[in-house]
Amino acid sequence: EVQLVESGGGLVQPGGSLRLSCAASGFMFSSYRMRWYRQAPGKGLEWVSSIGSSGGSTNYADSVKGRFTISRDNAKNTLYLQMNSLKPEDTAVYYCDSSDTRGQGTQVTVSS
Repeated sequence: EVQLVESGGGLVQPGGSLRLSCAASGFMFSSYRMRWYRQAPGKGLEWVSSIGSSGGSTNYADSVKGRFTISRDNAKNTLYLQMNSLKPEDTAVYYCDSSDTRGQGTQVTVSS
């Protein structure tokens, strides 16, 4: 069964950090370009970042550039998103995506 399971979300104060993880199973993870999306309350799905299959190519939305870092460990079939200098506007459900499959999401809330 193809599966993506996100974890690592939670409540953090503005300026804080979180590291999201996405465990992949049931497909050849190392062959897929992977993406993070997010959806804030009452808003549409927003692309956040993507990474090439080998990890050598990364891209970021302007809203997170310089604060977020995407990475992957193909030996562990895991995708990561390191989020620093978090802002209230980063509050959203974060999803990892392989183009074929999307996880169930993990909630990130940035609030004092």
